[in-house]
Amino acid sequence: MNDNHPKINFGKTGVLLINLGTPNSTSWWDIRMYLKEFLSDRRVIEVNPFIWQIILNLFILTFRPSKTAKAYKEIWMKDVNKSPLRFYTEIQTEKLNKKINKDSLIIDFAMRYGNPSIKNKIKSLQKKGCEKIIIFPLYPQYASPTTATVCDEVYRVLMKMRWQPTIQIIPHYESEPLYIDALVNSVNKKLSSIDWKPDLIIASYHGIPKKYFEKGDPYHCYCQKTTRLISEKFNKINIITTFQSRFGPEEWLQPYTDKTLEKLPKEGIKKVLVITPGFASDCVETLEEISIQGRESFEKAGGEKFGFIPCLNDNDDHISLLEYLVVKNLN
Repeated sequence: MNDNHPKINFGKTGVLLINLGTPNSTSWWDIRMYLKEFLSDRRVIEVNPFIWQIILNLFILTFRPSKTAKAYKEIWMKDVNKSPLRFYTEIQTEKLNKKINKDSLIIDFAMRYGNPSIKNKIKSLQKKGCEKIIIFPLYPQYASPTTATVCDEVYRVLMKMRWQPTIQIIPHYESEPLYIDALVNSVNKKLSSIDWKPDLIIASYHGIPKKYFEKGDPYHCYCQKTTRLISEKFNKINIITTFQSRFGPEEWLQPYTDKTLEKLPKEGIKKVLVITPGFASDCVETLEEISIQGRESFEKAGGEKFGFIPCLNDNDDHISLLEYLVVKNLN
């Protein structure tokens, strides 16, 4: 045995929870850096990269950061100086560590865009002795611009590592019973806290361009499946699927959430609840786009009651779901 051999940590398994990402602050520059990384992803924007980089750098990154910064300032958690997405992802990681509580298991988190990066966290887990790393994209419904781009980045990191850990990916979980039960519980909790009955429940998911679906992306089907499974628990309240957060002039998956909220009062539907099942943590898309902007649009159009159902965040049943999926993939 060579006593001069450097100490090597081994025998551990890592779990890396990965969410979309967040800017470091609400400053124009931090927002711009975040948007540049996000909108430069070829999975997110599938157009000619040369033309897109010109449009992105000359126009979008000049004007959009101010608008995005305004949205983030509406929901930024000033007491901890973090975005809600960052805050809840950290809490999910902490609670999951405590719940599983195994010395041989290290649970951490990363962001696909922004900090902490997938690259740094994979290297950190390897140095701590993780010979196997379970990658857990926090996207219940698979889509190429979300789950697939997480996998792409993981593989890019591995390509530059001489000593690679074994990698396992936790797949989509759009129909997992514990997930559906957690969503149903969140709806029931909201219903028990209000003194009115909704005419309709809207399940709003982040949209993708329609052409991605036409090329074979299964995301639309997974969203519809989740909504169907939720709706089976509510016989007397209709639940529909809509899609939000479209970007650019091309057609995205429909019906659009904002347009739906604007037209419902004219159709006599004036009391609605909105749930966002595709988001594991509340973020600018749920809190600013739906809870603030969506509410204002609905009420301006004649809506009377608008209820927003928070994401699963760090709810106990959500942590139990994450625990189940992690333990399931340990062996």
